[in-house]
Amino acid sequence: MDRHIEAFLEMKAAERGAARNTLLAYSADLEDAAIHTGGLAQASEQALRSYLASIAEAGMSPRTQARRLSCLRQFFRFLLRDGVRADDPTHQLDSPRMRAALPKYLSEAEVDALLEAAALHPRAEMMTAALEILYATGLRVSELLALPRRALAGDAELLLIRGKGGKERIVPLSDAARAASRPLLTAKGAWLFPGRDPKAPLTRQAFWRLLKEVAMGAGIAPARVSPHVLRHSFASHMLARGADLRSLQVLLGHADIATTQIYTHVLAERLQQLVQAHHPLANAPVALRNKRH
Repeated sequence: MDRHIEAFLEMKAAERGAARNTLLAYSADLEDAAIHTGGLAQASEQALRSYLASIAEAGMSPRTQARRLSCLRQFFRFLLRDGVRADDPTHQLDSPRMRAALPKYLSEAEVDALLEAAALHPRAEMMTAALEILYATGLRVSELLALPRRALAGDAELLLIRGKGGKERIVPLSDAARAASRPLLTAKGAWLFPGRDPKAPLTRQAFWRLLKEVAMGAGIAPARVSPHVLRHSFASHMLARGADLRSLQVLLGHADIATTQIYTHVLAERLQQLVQAHHPLANAPVALRNKRH
């Protein structure tokens, strides 16, 4: 092994407490780069670009490419710090573009099944109200569990939500959510969803366990259901039914509309369906299409 790579791994183990598997991954990545460049410690920016291009052409995933580039950056910063090199050849190298993961969401039928299962759960009133509110508003689970009982007093049609960074927003509450919440308003205590100690709200972990039970009752794999999946479902279904991104941004409490744009996959699907349903040649036989040309 190259003595510089060995020194880098020793530093990671001693100063950073890197785990054995992490050190093995670093070692493999750096040795692979060393073979391609013919000597990693002296490698030029051009040689490193060539190496990164080669692993991309070999079909390596963007995530793995990014991990290898991160390893190289750490290695050359180590050499720079120790005076082995006077420059960092990774400084101008760009990370590969990562494809944004599409949000996971349930179908409308699956949400209906969850609500039906919630009505049969041992804590039916609480879980029905929680699911109705989550699906009607797209609240984060922390925002849901922080709701004081007084927030729904007087059959409130709007909720004042304090979101991330203490920013406030107003979200409308559906008739179904208001009706499902009424039985909870007669209980004592400050919280709409109290925990075992009525002086404190239900914890996220406790709510997560209850939600998994409801998912099992609905015949949906528990791994597919979470409060955030319900938030994604709210947003996806709203867009599919004609809501605009700007309105959705406000409802979800996103500071930047770029965050809301992860849901544009729904708009793309909707546009494709519209074209398929209404374009005069969408369902025409191939022979007819060729004849028109």
